[in-house]
Amino acid sequence: MQFNQQWTLQTLQRLVEIPSPSGYTEAVIEEIERQFETFGVETKRTNKGALIATLQGQDDTRHRLLTAHVDTLGAMVKEIKSDGRLKLAMVGGFNWNAVEGEYCTIHAESKTYTGTILMHEASVHVYRNSGTLPRDEQHIEVRIDARTTNAEETRELGIEVGDFVSFDPRFQLTDDGFVKSRHLDDKASVSLLLALVKQVTERKISLPQTTHIYISNNEEIGYGGNSNIPEETVEYIAVDMGALGDGQASDEYTVSICTKDSSGPYHYGLTRFLKKLCVDGNIPYRLDIYPYYGSDASAAIRAGHDVRHALFGPGIESSHANERTNVDSLRATFELLSAYVQTEMIN
Repeated sequence: MQFNQQWTLQTLQRLVEIPSPSGYTEAVIEEIERQFETFGVETKRTNKGALIATLQGQDDTRHRLLTAHVDTLGAMVKEIKSDGRLKLAMVGGFNWNAVEGEYCTIHAESKTYTGTILMHEASVHVYRNSGTLPRDEQHIEVRIDARTTNAEETRELGIEVGDFVSFDPRFQLTDDGFVKSRHLDDKASVSLLLALVKQVTERKISLPQTTHIYISNNEEIGYGGNSNIPEETVEYIAVDMGALGDGQASDEYTVSICTKDSSGPYHYGLTRFLKKLCVDGNIPYRLDIYPYYGSDASAAIRAGHDVRHALFGPGIESSHANERTNVDSLRATFELLSAYVQTEMIN
């Protein structure tokens, strides 16, 4: 299979521009569901709202499962302040300074409103200590793009406690192949799985094992792909980002294979099998350990599923902040996905 860069990037941009913080993923799941329909692949919804597609393989007794999550970081309205602005509660784990100054959308029940996430003490002409105050839930707020100066006027707009707030992605593709956007975690991987299914169905490729594509929608809050796993599943792979930074081996140009995260080591045999596929196929890769990381694969293990679990994906710079990757990393991840699903399962 060949990596269709243009189609994958167009799909990625479309997905990141659909708001989908954990708990508010219906629209993006519907978009992916429609995409699977164009491929002629049937899907089913879980009670939690995730999506599972199945590609029939030659061996229907031992299955594989590939998952990527479509839910993202975001926030909810915690409080409507006396001046009409909004206090926020986090959805997912990030630092408040990572979203300071970001444009956002408030998803009220009947209408959406735009806004900006700011420090209450943003103006240096008014607040002498604006640069040193903590960036936390007591100081960060949303300035709504509407005429409101008190809590009553904000409520009259239809905004209420519990409304979701999504962060603008600001997707950009540079001439050097860098992809800059929020929510690359994990919509980059979702796009790659869709690209994989597109080629398998269009080229009528016969896979050695029945393979499930699990689009989870609660990974950022810890319980995405930990249920509805078919009993025949032997291998469970989370396709998720590689975390970059000091002391890390991953980069933005290779596929990152995780050997251990905060949950412990991933399955040794399956991880080494993935490495061998990279070596044999001349796929650029890095082995890495992510110290403050968990995945849907580790969530499935914690839930008691008897599967071999592994994790790989594109390297993402500044994860859970202003993220960036490169098309080379997307290509390497696609090549490993392609090699994996077309190779017989290890015993």
